Amino acid sequence: MNDMLIEQLLHQEVVLAIGCTEPIAVALCVAKARETLGCFPETIDVRLSPNLFKNAMGVGIPNTGMIGLPIAIALGATIGKSELLLEVIRDTTPAAVEQAKHYLTQTDMHISVDYDTQEMLYIHVTVTAANHRAVTVISGSHTHFTLVQKDDAVLYEDTTSTDEMSLEQEPLTLRKVWEYATSVPLEKLSFLDEVAQVNMAAADLSFVKDSGHGVGKMLHDHANQCIFGNTTFTKILAYTSGACDARMGGQMVEVMSNSGSGNQGIVATNPVVVYAQENNIDHETLLRALALSHLTVIYIKQSLGRLSALCGCVVASIGSCCGLTMLMGGGYEEITYAVKNMVANITGMICDGAKPGCALKVTSGVGTAVLSAVLAIDHRHSNSLEGIVDDDVDQSIHNLTSLGKEAMRETDRMILDVMMKKRS
Repeated sequence: MNDMLIEQLLHQEVVLAIGCTEPIAVALCVAKARETLGCFPETIDVRLSPNLFKNAMGVGIPNTGMIGLPIAIALGATIGKSELLLEVIRDTTPAAVEQAKHYLTQTDMHISVDYDTQEMLYIHVTVTAANHRAVTVISGSHTHFTLVQKDDAVLYEDTTSTDEMSLEQEPLTLRKVWEYATSVPLEKLSFLDEVAQVNMAAADLSFVKDSGHGVGKMLHDHANQCIFGNTTFTKILAYTSGACDARMGGQMVEVMSNSGSGNQGIVATNPVVVYAQENNIDHETLLRALALSHLTVIYIKQSLGRLSALCGCVVASIGSCCGLTMLMGGGYEEITYAVKNMVANITGMICDGAKPGCALKVTSGVGTAVLSAVLAIDHRHSNSLEGIVDDDVDQSIHNLTSLGKEAMRETDRMILDVMMKKRS
């Protein structure tokens, strides 16, 4: 993969998002259906892949004080603008929330899990009104429309499967990621300044507003420093979990996402920024470390997929671990050690849906990233005699993603079953 394609991939996968991307993607699909229908729907039928449903059940919807899909769908149907993509409900105001709540009482809405779809990320929306019908489908990624239809007229259709899409994309390697991050002209990475600013601002918001479980605010609170200490490590944990608290708790806050996940974008960004600030790292090195972090996440997600039973903070923490290792003075060899340490440690952390508790998992992942980076700098690392770690770092990553994508499918089904039974 040449530098131009890597640059395109970086800009394609690191984008602004408001709210948890799974319910927001559903709101996007509904907004497109309403726009296609040409009026407010009288009925809304939403069918979702199990993984997407799992991630949309228990998370706060920005500016609503409410949790889950019904309010997200109602906002998509009333004020959503599909051209805003993952910022589709950016115009949510108190008045818009009241309108959406009223709309919920007037509309026949049905939400179900489509157990037959082979796609991990799949949204099928059918809306009707005044004897007309519109159908929209998002599949493969959070903003990838594969069908737009009004009545019997197909307005747009993309029959490319997710597997075919991935085959068209030349895979990265960790070496390619490293070479790009360390050699590309610096001006190509200037947009990462905005990434850092936006994701750190989300953490700052969490310190002044109670959000989610308040993990970041608790770590940031001076009253707790007698336990956690006023250290770079604690600040890394606070600024990462805090940003996660804000978005999972339903604050109207923008974050720069990575591979369709806001939490992945936060974890790939904030630990690197905090370490650089605390250690007076020069601007160029910070940008190159951020590029390394984000591209590592993109690389791993290429083989893992958008959604899986493996918690996304595992993947994102591997990215931030690489960025931290670079900031600590590590080269490519130390980066490979850091990845192996991560694969040896937090492989297997399950995804049981998007929720305020994600801040706890983010903290665990980032804490492991710091530990793994420090060990790597000292040339201490797991080797091929240990678990799924391979001498070849890319094979180690492939072993990790194979477990998450293939071996943990039954785990995924059981997680959703447990979650559904709690709500029955």
